[in-house]
Amino acid sequence: MTDNTQRLDRRPNSASELPTQYSPAEVEGALYERWVERGYFEADAKSDKPAYTIVIPPPNVTGSLHLGHAFEHTLIDALTRRKRMQGFETLWQPGMDHAGIATQNVVERELAKEGKSRHDLGREAFVERVWEWKAESGGQIASQMRRLGEGLAWSRDRFTMDEGLSRAVQTVFKKMFDDGLIYRAERIINWCPRCLTAISDIEVDYQDDDGELVSMKYGDGADSIIVATTRAETMLGDTAVAVHPDDERYAHLIGKRIKLPLTDRSIPVVADTHVDPEFGTGAVKVTPAHDPNDFAIGQRHNLQSIEVLDERGIITVHGPFQGLDRFEARSSIVAALRAENRIVAEKRPYAHSVGHCSRCKTTLEPRLSLQWWVKVETLAKAAGDAVRDGRVDIHPADMAQRYFDWVDNLNDWCISRQLWWGHRIPVWHGPNGELVCVGPDEEPPSGEGWAQDSDVLDTWFSSGLWPFSTLGWPEQTPDLEKFYPNSVLVTGYDLMFFWVARMMMFGLYAMDGQPPFSTIAFHGMVRDEFGKKMSKSFGNTVNPLDWMDKYGSDALRFTLARGANPGVDVPIGEDWVQASRNFANKIWNATRFAVMNGATVDGELPPTEKLSTTDRWILSRLNKVVAEADAYYDDYQFAKLADTLYHFAWDEVFDWYVELSKTTFFDGGEQADVSARVLGKVLDVTLRLLHPIVPFVTETLWTTLTGGETIVTANWPRHAGVRDDAAEKEIALVQQIVTEVRRFRSDQGLQPGQKVPARLEFHDTGLASHEPAVRQLLRLQPEGTSFTAIASLPVAGITVSLDLSGAIDVAAERKRLGKDLSTAEKEKAQAEGKLGNEAFLAKAPDNVVEKIRTRLAKAEEDIVRIQTQLDKLPVQ
Repeated sequence: MTDNTQRLDRRPNSASELPTQYSPAEVEGALYERWVERGYFEADAKSDKPAYTIVIPPPNVTGSLHLGHAFEHTLIDALTRRKRMQGFETLWQPGMDHAGIATQNVVERELAKEGKSRHDLGREAFVERVWEWKAESGGQIASQMRRLGEGLAWSRDRFTMDEGLSRAVQTVFKKMFDDGLIYRAERIINWCPRCLTAISDIEVDYQDDDGELVSMKYGDGADSIIVATTRAETMLGDTAVAVHPDDERYAHLIGKRIKLPLTDRSIPVVADTHVDPEFGTGAVKVTPAHDPNDFAIGQRHNLQSIEVLDERGIITVHGPFQGLDRFEARSSIVAALRAENRIVAEKRPYAHSVGHCSRCKTTLEPRLSLQWWVKVETLAKAAGDAVRDGRVDIHPADMAQRYFDWVDNLNDWCISRQLWWGHRIPVWHGPNGELVCVGPDEEPPSGEGWAQDSDVLDTWFSSGLWPFSTLGWPEQTPDLEKFYPNSVLVTGYDLMFFWVARMMMFGLYAMDGQPPFSTIAFHGMVRDEFGKKMSKSFGNTVNPLDWMDKYGSDALRFTLARGANPGVDVPIGEDWVQASRNFANKIWNATRFAVMNGATVDGELPPTEKLSTTDRWILSRLNKVVAEADAYYDDYQFAKLADTLYHFAWDEVFDWYVELSKTTFFDGGEQADVSARVLGKVLDVTLRLLHPIVPFVTETLWTTLTGGETIVTANWPRHAGVRDDAAEKEIALVQQIVTEVRRFRSDQGLQPGQKVPARLEFHDTGLASHEPAVRQLLRLQPEGTSFTAIASLPVAGITVSLDLSGAIDVAAERKRLGKDLSTAEKEKAQAEGKLGNEAFLAKAPDNVVEKIRTRLAKAEEDIVRIQTQLDKLPVQ
């Protein structure tokens, strides 16, 4: 155990043991390790406490902590820390995703440095190499998550390819196969020529690329027809031209065959209602093997599917184009068509939406391929019904429609990937075309000609089982009984289709209609301070570790929580993290001051009759804030929660209550003891309210204040529901007095700490008891024998008369204000002149006119303000 750990483990029991400045780097690491060692984050399935379960959206094993992770994990950690304090048996389930394509790419790049490919190693050796990489380099993000202070049950850490989860994958695959929900079929899929695998529709990144639109003439003379394409190379695989059956222009061609250029084939003209006669020429080329819409047309008309591109995007058909890359072939084919006078029009650049691989950014190729599929119709309906009938609540509510739009129109899911790293499909192929699906406790068929399917499952197949596979399913474990279904899923709206819908379908299917979670709380994406998407290409990405090193983990967490409005993107800039660091320092300094001045949590609060109005006011405000915090937590309103706690702690507790009570503390006596106990109570509750968001600084200060073992398992505050309206009204008047006089002092050019003589006349005698505090806060000296009232302010039941004779140069101040008044009057006259000019108003845009009206209103406000200041100055 390090010296630092020993110091923290002993816990400071007085403010003198707290450094004068808060240094996160000296506190956070050792504190977190103590939390883990003492098992505060672990969960016990045998506990009789009510369960509260959240799974971590499993980060890729290849990943490192980015701001998106830090944001999401901060929200989850805040929820679980609060529930733990509320007495729930809280499980925040950790784990990693094996990330099939991403991980295989990483290891293949490592092999490339050695001049090797995975094929040089063979499948078995390559997979072993990936496991070695995972053991040595994978999971870097886990240590970074500890830096952030995440209260995960680390003893339960899972990996989507560990033995237990692999058993779950094989079990559900077997069940779905036997139920007819998994099948094998040849369909058009998104193919990545770089990763050499199928890509799910939701893993396609669409962007506008500059390509070319080429119009080509098929056939000759009266039997010719013009079609257009952005992928001229696919014309080698055309097996028809389609027109709308009601399009009179082509009625004479329907059923005929026309010559396909550059080939020795003729192709039919077919009538299909899919064709839009108003778009382009009203005729489309049909390439069933290389376009999903064309494939559907081909199925309807029994057209042949001719593949002309191989898995790497190379032309395979015989002829002069064979062996060319698809993009090389595109320009060569256009040139050949041009030579035959077949090119009718060319448009370049032609911006159009093109699909790219989300992993390697390669342009994808629609390709006819034999793949494994999940039949989603009944599964998707169940996922939609669970939300519609109220078993699952989506938050914020306006996200529900996006969810329905997806699950109600879901296509069958291609689950096979042509990779080596992943869950291998548990199907064996026999020598005569037999297919045998093997469960986890079954022996696969053996003998000559039997072999396991070479494909692996889509990563989202295994991560879709995450809410229950991590709890030991398919075994009926105590963990599964205690912690399923999960209480809430916290995730970005961008994962609604990738992950959320998959979990809903699998959970309802495998767990007898019981959804995987009761609530889905969607959050937005983290953006830069200008609201722009963070991207390496934009140069605006941020490493959260850098900000944690510089400002502390609490500062980053508080900044992220303060921007977290449900379902809305979160802008973040370094200035905001710095401001949150200042807040942590404010908490530190104020608590240190309070403890040094006797703040305590010992014993019951004094009876009401012994409390000052200030004491009653802060306790009343505390009750309201506890109630607001609970409401915001329950509604996932993290931004409102953080903002409320920030202003209560900084403004009301530290800037008002502590300052209003300083004279009491300085005077000593029984009232000082009473206020010290009240301040101890307020700080105790405030630190507990703040703890889920800023765990490190609150742990250190709370254990110092209370002598308790840890705030992690301290009781969550309960609001008494008692409000003292009279005290709140009275202190509001005091705040108004101080605020107005401070504004006047500032207007007169007085420095904040500059003392001036003053006379206070209380028309509301109930405020007289606050005179010492008001004088302290406003730096007002007793009036003295030579007092000359040269400025008087009637405000909130009190008149404050100030002797400014020795504080300001009245003549100079009159001159300055007079100059400002002239400027404001000139601005007013100019604005009125323009607004009174009918010709100007007739021609000027509405926004210009509105801007001038705003200038006029501002000038009028300035004139009133400046004239008021002049009137308050003495006449010389």
